Amino acid sequence: MSTRQPNTFDDQPLPVRVRLAAAWTSLMFLYAYVDILNFFTPGVVEDILDGRVFEFDLSQTFSTAALALMSVPSLMVVLSAALPARVNRIANLVAASLFVPVTAFNVAGESWLLFYGLGVVLELMVLAFILRSAWTWPRVAPSVAATTRQGTVRSR
Repeated sequence: MSTRQPNTFDDQPLPVRVRLAAAWTSLMFLYAYVDILNFFTPGVVEDILDGRVFEFDLSQTFSTAALALMSVPSLMVVLSAALPARVNRIANLVAASLFVPVTAFNVAGESWLLFYGLGVVLELMVLAFILRSAWTWPRVAPSVAATTRQGTVRSR
């Protein structure tokens, strides 16, 4: 007779790299959907057609800067999965920390505070998750680290 509970699920913890890559992906989707849904805000499309976004003139410089800024979360998806743990942790802490003020800025001067407020709150929650996950990245015991690097455990 099995001792397993029929309603118990196998809940394996995800590796930190997977959690971080998923969180950056989620952040990108939130940014994209807020931007896409913003097109339905009265006056936005007209402003874009007149060459203005928020308070900025549309130009190659503006578009290049926006692309560079938004490439960070895109690149963090792959970097979170590929970088070595120490560098990965630092990259995630730095990138997420820099995106907190960028995200908060997105609500500045907006008239649709419920819409943008919800978007910013959700984005900040994801950034907090990234920061917490990177900050609390599990460490291994020195003997385990030596085994991983050299293939054998050194005795003391």
